[in-house]
Amino acid sequence: MRGSDERTGSLFKYVDLEARVHKDHPLRATRRLVNETLALMERDFATLYAGIGRPSIAPEKLLRAMLLQAFYSVRSERQLMERLEFDLLFRWFVGLGVDEPVWDHSTFSKNRDRLL
Repeated sequence: MRGSDERTGSLFKYVDLEARVHKDHPLRATRRLVNETLALMERDFATLYAGIGRPSIAPEKLLRAMLLQAFYSVRSERQLMERLEFDLLFRWFVGLGVDEPVWDHSTFSKNRDRLL
């Protein structure tokens, strides 16, 4: 039987990113290790940032995104932000929700340079 090509115009959709990533995906183990390591660095990150001012991109998210850039040979920050915009696996790994906006590539680069 042929499926329908009808589009739903629903206003809200709920996507559980955790359920979208297969249980045996190699990034699951990597993410677990990365999160454990980043948790150990929490105090170091806290000393790098001021208590007042405009919030920056969380250093944990920056570092996870940079790992994805290396793992998947993404050539530029602009391409990385594009992948984050559309790729649910990338969003899950970095820690972005489905409805969260992706950073501008220049903002990402400036925050990365400040962190490093």
